[in-house]
Order: sequence, then C-alpha cells, then structure tokens
Amino acid sequence: MVGVVAYGSVSSIKALWETRIKKSKEEEQKRTARGGAPGRLSVGAWEDRAILARLKQKLQTEDGRLILRIEQEEWKALPGCLVQLSQVQEWQIHRTGLQKIPHFIPNFQNLLVLDLSRNSITEIPKQIGELTRLKELLLSYNRIQRVPEELGGCESLERLELSMNWDLSELPDQFRNLTRLQHLDLSLNCFSVPTRLHRCTAGTCVA
Repeated sequence: MVGVVAYGSVSSIKALWETRIKKSKEEEQKRTARGGAPGRLSVGAWEDRAILARLKQKLQTEDGRLILRIEQEEWKALPGCLVQLSQVQEWQIHRTGLQKIPHFIPNFQNLLVLDLSRNSITEIPKQIGELTRLKELLLSYNRIQRVPEELGGCESLERLELSMNWDLSELPDQFRNLTRLQHLDLSLNCFSVPTRLHRCTAGTCVA
C-alpha cells in the first residue's frame, strides 16, 4: 500500500482525517444494516450458539425416547433457540426456578411427556392445546393460578398432575374433552373438585 503524505496546515490535515473517519463509520453502519460482515456473527448469535450447545449436553436417550433433562440449575426462562431441538419427546425440568412454559411450545409436536414439576410456573399458556400427541402433563409443586380451556385440545392426554398449586381455584369445563385421561392428581389444592371430575373412567382420580 502506497503511503499518503498530507501537506498543508494543521487544521486542513485534521479536517481531512475527520472526513476519512466519518466515511469509515458510515461504511461500517451500512455493513451492519446489511447484516454484518460475511462470516461474522453478532454477539446475540454467539450467545444463542453457546446456550444451544449447553442444552444439547442435557439430552439423553432412554428406551428409544429423546429426553431433555435439567435439574437443580437456574433456568427462569427457556431460550428461543430451544426450538432447534424440536425432535425432543420428553422434557424433565425440575427445581430450576422456571417461571413460564414458553409460548413456542407448539413447535414440539413430538412431545409425549412434559414434566415441569417443582418449579415456579404461574400459568399454562393456551398454546398447550396444540400438543395433540402429549400423553403426560406433570405440573405439581408450582404456582399455577389458572388452567386454560385450550388444555382440552390435548386429546391424547392420559396423565395430568396439578397437585400443590395453592393459587389454583377452578378448572375449565373443557376438561370433559380429555376422554383418554387415566390419572388425574389435584391433591393439596384449595378448591372443590367438580362432580364430573370424580368420574374418572377406568383410571385414578386423586382430589
């Protein structure tokens, strides 16, 4: 590269370099607006990649079933990059301080077991009803305040545990749509169980 020698007053040289710096900054801004330089990842992308790698270490296979198992680690919220593991069939997430079931849960159409017991979950998102293959929903020992009527869409549900959710006071009428339900645990809660829920056909009802 050929060197450039600038002649003139100090003020003119200063103005020249300020112009070059400004032009360089403008080019950098344009490159950023286009998505950054080729091959370069943003800080957020690097963080997602690191979190995803950490989550992959939590995967296990048992009886041919792919399981995501996290216990006694702090995960108050589950990251969006988790959708890249949508082939997971079972979640076993306990004692993590998890506060919400993510709204992207419908991406996990292969999910058969959702066990999030012993956390700090306060609500069940209405999107839960889109998990038509889900067989077990275990949410005991949380802080759930209400059950959405959309839960009635979980047509394959066989086991439901909601024990020890002190703020849970009522259940939606759509519970009658859970015709395959074999086990229902509502113990240690502060509400009266509707008469229709005492009639657990061919299964176990704990109230």
